[in-house]
Amino acid sequence: MKLLEDRIRTDGVVRPGKVLAVDSFLNHQIDTDLLQAMARQWHVDFADAQVNKVLTVEASGIAIACFVGAEFGVPVVFAKRSWSKELAGDMYTARVHSYTHNSDADVMVSRRYLGPDDRVLLVDDFLANGCAMEGLVDICRQADAAIEGVAIAIEKGFQPGGSELRAQGLRVDSLAVIDRMDVGTGEIFFRSA
Repeated sequence: MKLLEDRIRTDGVVRPGKVLAVDSFLNHQIDTDLLQAMARQWHVDFADAQVNKVLTVEASGIAIACFVGAEFGVPVVFAKRSWSKELAGDMYTARVHSYTHNSDADVMVSRRYLGPDDRVLLVDDFLANGCAMEGLVDICRQADAAIEGVAIAIEKGFQPGGSELRAQGLRVDSLAVIDRMDVGTGEIFFRSA
């Protein structure tokens, strides 16, 4: 998606450790026009899918997922990273590793909100090593929910997450795929469509 790639080139900041900061428009301060355009693009890309639920993981994916859910006209569920008193009842859980926070955590979804009648579009801001997505895939499988696809804003194509999900037969639609980044110059090189 050229609009997203242009915004990454303009406002994305390449940092050491394969980090791309896009917090000025995607996952801290949010450009709602951009998120709406992204949601519209996924609605077109997944027009043949029978999505009836959007699933993401807390926290950075929530804003994007809400725009996607609104575009598809379906509910949004997010896997919580911590237990709270509101989480009564039976839960699906998966252990995920966060590269950003360098920690492992269980993510949880109530069995009330995900089940065998659901046809799910998984949504997140980044796909790098794929740990968060693997956790969501695991939760969908526990629920016997069908995965219609994986919608990713930015995929780091030089890390294994996207390849591993595609090898499982999952349909992955990344709006911007980065082939490499140069921390010295700040240049970002995208995979051509």
